[in-house]
This record gives sequence, C-alpha cells and structure tokens, in this order.
Amino acid sequence: MAQILVLDDVLDAGILIKKILERKGHSVQVFDEEEETLKYVREHAVDLAILDIKLKKLTGIEVLEELRKIRPEIRVIMLTGYPTIETAGQALKLGAAEYCVKPIDKEELEEKVERVLSA
Repeated sequence: MAQILVLDDVLDAGILIKKILERKGHSVQVFDEEEETLKYVREHAVDLAILDIKLKKLTGIEVLEELRKIRPEIRVIMLTGYPTIETAGQALKLGAAEYCVKPIDKEELEEKVERVLSA
C-alpha cells in the first residue's frame, strides 16, 4: 500500500493516526519535529504526508511549502484543531488535497486518505 508520513507536534496524535492507517495496510512513519520530517522526505519516497498546522517551530503550511520544493508530486492532507478559512485556503492553494479537523474521526480519515491516494 502507500508510504505515509505524519507530522504532529503531539506524538500521541501521530501514533493514533499511524495505528488507524496501518490497519488499512499502509506503511506509516510518525514525526514530531519538522527538520526530521523534511530530512526523511529528502531520503525516502513518500506517497502522502499528513501535516498538522500547529507545530513547534514552523507551521504546517511552511512545511507544506518545503515539501513542495523537495517532492512536488507528494499528496498532502492538513490537520488542525483550530480550523480557519485562512489556513484552509492557504493549504489548498499550496496543493493540499484535503483538510481534516481534530479530534480525528477514524472513518473520515480513512475515507480522505483513500480518496487522496486514488486521485
């Protein structure tokens, strides 16, 4: 199945997403540091990145911009516990395929991941 990375400043949130998606057969790497995430993407093929908007040093939008420079073809789903029209617009403008609001709904996450991967 797909190679997926998850970047969330709360490691437990990333681990929860990993458990959900691994049950669907995906390989999932979880990160809580922006630099580690970007290094991983430079060195590994990744089909989908799931990025939290609120991070420690950068925003998820800034990480998305960097990912686009490294691997323009990568598919992206943004996560946030603080949805705003502005961040949704920025994310979609930079090519994010979907936007999920925390707390994560298992079925919604599974559906959006499958839709983005099959697009």
